[in-house]
Amino acid sequence: MTDYTKVKAGLATYEAKVAKATAKFPERKKFAVKSVYTPLDIEDFDYNDKLGFPGSYPFTRGVQPTMYRGRLWTMRAYAGFATAEETNARYKYLLQAGQTGLSVAMDLPTQIGLDSDAALSHGEVGKVGVAIDTLDDMEKLFDGIPLDKVSTSMTINGPAAVLLAMYVAVGEKKGVKPEQLRGTIQNDVLKEYIARGTYIFPPRPSMRLVTDTFAYCSKNIPKWNTISVGAYHIREAGASPVQEIAFAFSNAIAYIEGAIKAGQKVDDFAPGISWIFTAGLNLFEEIAKFRAARRLWARLMKERFGATVPKAMMLRFHTHTAGSVLTAQQPLNNAVRVTWQALSAILGGTQSMACCAYDEALALPSEASATLALRTQQMLALESGITDTIDPMAGSYYVEALTDKMEKEAMEYIEKIDKMGGAVAAIEQGYMQGEMAAHAYAYQKGIEDGHITVVGVNKYTDNKALGKQENVVVDMTVAERQIKHTNEIKAKRDQKAVAKALADLKKACEGTENTMPYLIAAVKTYATLGEICGVMKEVFGEYKSSSAF
Repeated sequence: MTDYTKVKAGLATYEAKVAKATAKFPERKKFAVKSVYTPLDIEDFDYNDKLGFPGSYPFTRGVQPTMYRGRLWTMRAYAGFATAEETNARYKYLLQAGQTGLSVAMDLPTQIGLDSDAALSHGEVGKVGVAIDTLDDMEKLFDGIPLDKVSTSMTINGPAAVLLAMYVAVGEKKGVKPEQLRGTIQNDVLKEYIARGTYIFPPRPSMRLVTDTFAYCSKNIPKWNTISVGAYHIREAGASPVQEIAFAFSNAIAYIEGAIKAGQKVDDFAPGISWIFTAGLNLFEEIAKFRAARRLWARLMKERFGATVPKAMMLRFHTHTAGSVLTAQQPLNNAVRVTWQALSAILGGTQSMACCAYDEALALPSEASATLALRTQQMLALESGITDTIDPMAGSYYVEALTDKMEKEAMEYIEKIDKMGGAVAAIEQGYMQGEMAAHAYAYQKGIEDGHITVVGVNKYTDNKALGKQENVVVDMTVAERQIKHTNEIKAKRDQKAVAKALADLKKACEGTENTMPYLIAAVKTYATLGEICGVMKEVFGEYKSSSAF
């Protein structure tokens, strides 16, 4: 048993030595953490309350009893560009290279519910992701890919229900039943209003579409994750790690409350809630963040919402290494950054991961850089030894103290947002946007004044030319080809069937019926994404942002 009196005496002696040492050799900078952590920092630590065992409440040590000793996390690469055919070729290449799940990047027009021929789509078709206008594009995107064997994640929010409808329709054409489909739609529209901006409808009707997918999938697509709450995007927009947890959790609380208000039971739909988090640069801070988030979420679900099913209390998350910290200067440095970011996610217990390619600060990833990003995960999994035991950081004075601190500070934020009326009210008041902007400003100022080091940018810089870099450049004829193809689809479809499906969808939106069956019926007629979202805009309206400042 630890003798805390001796620890306190030893700490006092140590601190006296530190005072003498720093007088002669001042510390490099003002650190945000203590120089050493001891049992005194976790003096009231209760193993059963704070840790428990892997696969058991409060899930601090992981959501599976055997974690990576049994099954490794799903390895993905976020990919999508140009047309469906070109992206399909990249998916087949990545699957052949050992990727175990697909992660679909949509272009900006698709993300905001526009067809490729819309005026606002000009110059953006196929650039940051694949263009999806009709069911035919989705069929081509997954041509030759067994949907009953591959898990698919789609980064789509405002029109998420429409893209899910297309995926269900593709599955049916392939003979794959909805109950066999596995994957995730991001579907987290609240974070769009504060972090990304790819919204379509106002917050409240958007919430209805989210809860419609909850209800439909819990009954018809049970293996599908109906939402991937976007902590990642909140962090990438400038939030701190604590804000990343708190703001994402507040958004998720709003979704849960909306679903319960709509008559759904938390134990039925909550198992379909998944998450996407960032893996940032501070190794131990990120490990503690993942552990704190898992524990806090379990407690919120059990104590606040009365969840009784273990899966309804589990924080199951995908991790993407931070794109915002990649540098265009000395881009090969990014390969190293990505490695320890991925390490933090593994030590933090992720269920799925995608690593940035080192050249993403310059362009879309090349095949070579995308392969290296995948190999990074494979080497960490199979060569490093870090997957041999579960939660090896448990019991570290530093990590446990940091985990407690992050959980406490995140809960304080959540309570403040609760008092404001919840996430939707806080978004409407610009609260979260302002907090994130303030943190982002302070971080950038730290880089510019040298308090925060970025190797190759403000320290250890050189004036050497970048040299030959094979960047992926989207063919500028993509839009022309995509528009021509969509027009051909529109010309040969059954126009009466399209009109009826869109009219039925509009009526459902005006009423209270679940919209998912009508969306599935509409996409099967090859109604375009823009036509479907256009009908919903007529009923729900279109969101126009107002500045938070």
